[in-house]
Amino acid sequence: MSAVVNDGGIPPAPPVSDSKTFARGFKDLSDGFRNRELWVHLGWTDIKQRYKRSVLGPLWITIATGVTAVAMGILYGALFDMELKYFLPYVTLGFIFWGFIETTILDGSVVFSTNEGLIKQLPAPVSIHVYRIVWRSLIIFAHNVVIYAIILVVFPQPLNWTALLVIPAMLLYILNAVWVTIVFGIMSTRFRDIGQLLSTMIRLVFFMTPIIWSAKSLENASAQMSDRAKLAQLNPMYHYLEIARAPLMGQSVALYHWLIVIGCTAVGWVAAMLVMRNFRSRVPYWV
Repeated sequence: MSAVVNDGGIPPAPPVSDSKTFARGFKDLSDGFRNRELWVHLGWTDIKQRYKRSVLGPLWITIATGVTAVAMGILYGALFDMELKYFLPYVTLGFIFWGFIETTILDGSVVFSTNEGLIKQLPAPVSIHVYRIVWRSLIIFAHNVVIYAIILVVFPQPLNWTALLVIPAMLLYILNAVWVTIVFGIMSTRFRDIGQLLSTMIRLVFFMTPIIWSAKSLENASAQMSDRAKLAQLNPMYHYLEIARAPLMGQSVALYHWLIVIGCTAVGWVAAMLVMRNFRSRVPYWV
C-alpha cells in the first residue's frame, strides 16, 4: 500500500502519542476530581465495609485513638515530668494528625494493588483512587477530632486567632496526601517491596517524631539535650506536626516551619507529576 503524501510529495509525520506528557497527567487529575460523586461514594463505602456488623461502627476509630492518646499522654507525661494540662492535649493532637499522615501513606501505597478488579473493569482516571484514599483519611480524621474537643473541655487551652492557622495547615496536609498517594501508590504497584518498607519506616519515624515526647522539653534541658532538639528538627514530620498542632495549643508557629512544609510539598508534587507522566498508563498492567 502506498504511503499518503502531502502536496509537496513528503509523507506526513507519524502521529505522536501523548500518553506520556504532563498534559495527560494534569487531565487525569482534573477528570478524577470532577468525578467527585464516584470517589466520595467509594470512600464512604470503604468506611462502612470496615465496620460492617459492628455495633459502634466508625466510633471505634475515635475510641481506639482516644484510649491510646490518653494512655500515652498520662504515661509519658509522668516519665518526662510534664504538666498533664499541657502534655495530654499535646499528645492527643499529635496522634490525631499523625494518624492522618500514617493512614495516607500506608493506605495510599496499596490503593491500586488492592483495587485490581475495579481498575481493570472500570475505565476511569487513576486519580479517582487517589482522591478516594485522601477522602477516606479525612473521614477518619474527622472522627478523631472529637477526641480533641473532649480534651479541650477538660483541659482548656489559651486559644486565640492563631488557631485559624490550622485551616491552611490542613490544606497543605491534603496536598501532601495527594502527591504521597500518587508516588507511593504507583511505584509500590510496580515494586511491591515498597509497601513493606514504608510500614517499617513509619514505625521508626513515629518514635523519631515529637508525638509522645516534646521537643520543647529537650530545648529547656541541658546543653547536650538542646543539641538533640536541633537534631529533631531534621525530621520533616516534626515541621508538619508543628504547623497544625501549635495553633490548637494556643502557640505561635515559626515561619521556618511553614517554609519547610511548603518546600517539601513543592518537591513532592514535582515527583508526583513525573510519576504521573511516565507510569500512569502502566498501572492497569502492573496491578
